[in-house]
Amino acid sequence: MGGSKLLDRYDNLLMICSGYNSQMESNARVARESREFGHKLGQWDEFDSPVFDCIKVTWFVINDLGDKTECNPPSYLI
Repeated sequence: MGGSKLLDRYDNLLMICSGYNSQMESNARVARESREFGHKLGQWDEFDSPVFDCIKVTWFVINDLGDKTECNPPSYLI
């Protein structure tokens, strides 16, 4: 767990369940996959990274107002 309240912006927040959050923090495989899906960002990552919506099976970019726009998968996955 961690982060900074200063970074609590719409384009930097996702609502996830506590179980997934726990797995992202304790399981290396889940942490790697969550970074690939844009669910977990490193300090060096930009907020405009695409995010995978597992329910809609679609990639989105979230803007600073909280709106999301469908986009292509990140180039490192293609």
